[in-house]
Amino acid sequence: MTIKERLEQQERENLGPYAALSSVTRGREHPISADDMRTEYQRDRDRILHCKSFRRLKGKTQVFISPQGDHYRTRLTHTLEVTQVARTLARALRLNEDLAEAIALGHDLGHTPFGHTGEDALDKLIEGGFVHRVQSRRVVEVLERGGEGLNLTWEVRDGIEHHSGKVRPATLEGCCVHLADRIAYINHDIDDAVRGGVLREDELPERSLRRLGRTHGERVGTMISSVVRYSADRDDVQMEPEIWDELMALRAFMFERVYSRDWAANESQKAEHIVRELFMYYMEHPSMMPNEYMEIAYREGMQRGVCDYVACMTDAYAVKTFQKLFIPPFFDGIG
Repeated sequence: MTIKERLEQQERENLGPYAALSSVTRGREHPISADDMRTEYQRDRDRILHCKSFRRLKGKTQVFISPQGDHYRTRLTHTLEVTQVARTLARALRLNEDLAEAIALGHDLGHTPFGHTGEDALDKLIEGGFVHRVQSRRVVEVLERGGEGLNLTWEVRDGIEHHSGKVRPATLEGCCVHLADRIAYINHDIDDAVRGGVLREDELPERSLRRLGRTHGERVGTMISSVVRYSADRDDVQMEPEIWDELMALRAFMFERVYSRDWAANESQKAEHIVRELFMYYMEHPSMMPNEYMEIAYREGMQRGVCDYVACMTDAYAVKTFQKLFIPPFFDGIG
């Protein structure tokens, strides 16, 4: 018996009746060589971890654009926090932890530079709009590996696309990621907003603090425990209604006080201007894009190729490219 076969047997023996077994995956779009060491979902996890889009997440905004400090979340650290919460939920509910991990690691690969500011800018520019969860699936199916994609299993790709939005993921592991994303970002965004002086802890809704906890760790623990209590031995993954209501109250508070970006309107306007100008420039000068994006523009239309190129940029690369294209160089001296 190979290591992979032993791992698959352990899944059958130890996971719950509603878990997604790697041995019965719907499979990949293209056949790949056998691997005797890893299950199919473990292979997907590794493919995501080693791809370029994952590495670029370290240079993409979570909430704070160009924060002055080393401890603010980036899109990469957000992804790692989501992954840990999703794994905790999957383990406690006897679901497939490897599948939850793979989905979580890939869920934000399609995010733009400057976070949701960049996403909103592209949404206004491209026909049909732009949604990062759909772009994340496009990254793993089309854009990675020079246009070949990562060739992930169907379950991972479904979970990536439906980690947010109204369509329920097809697996309970995908549902774990859907909840983990909200648990992680609401709580770590509060942490970052307090650190940045946008909020004071005593401004947070008192009722939510009494019910969920007064510290970051207490709130995360309360939410995870609530999901486990409510979802154990059920063909669904949800939070207890009373805890969910408090989570949504915190979310509404954060939209009013933080996500509306009134406190950072100037930085957001700059970021939106950079994304818009880069998009318009490459629409007029597609030959200035790397070959892989020129090929996409030829196959799928100019907007699609330009959108893919701009969306893949990190914050720093977008700023550097904008400066190179639109800001004259400064010459020190005369002549």
